[in-house]
Amino acid sequence: MPTINQLTRKGRTRSVSKMKTTSLKRWFNTMNRKFTESPSSFKRGVVLAVRTMTPKKPNSALRKVARVRLSNKQEITAYIPGEGHELAEHSIVLVRGGRVKDLPGVKYHVVRGRYDTTGVSGRQVSRSKYGTKKGQGGVKAK
Repeated sequence: MPTINQLTRKGRTRSVSKMKTTSLKRWFNTMNRKFTESPSSFKRGVVLAVRTMTPKKPNSALRKVARVRLSNKQEITAYIPGEGHELAEHSIVLVRGGRVKDLPGVKYHVVRGRYDTTGVSGRQVSRSKYGTKKGQGGVKAK
């Protein structure tokens, strides 16, 4: 516990929490060609490549990820959630934060149901996360 004298000399400093999705924080001003800070929840980007990744040790699967160049000229790896996707090179996507625990270096998610990304067809539960409307898709064939 600090004394009154210590508080008058130094004061209290607020602890600054570190942002985990740093690419969403930067903003590129094309007019004067400089980066500035303007945090945003989502950013638009262009898909450079779509590929699969294998998860860390206890898990085994082929997770779909996309290499995306954001509107602030930064390149990131974003996870494509849900079953099936139609993303290809030059597709326009919306990216949000949110890391994938078993994929190292993947800190972003592609938002389904925005721009060139369609929602997951036949999805009945957790539809808002996968961009599916109430009556959309119908029953999925197995």
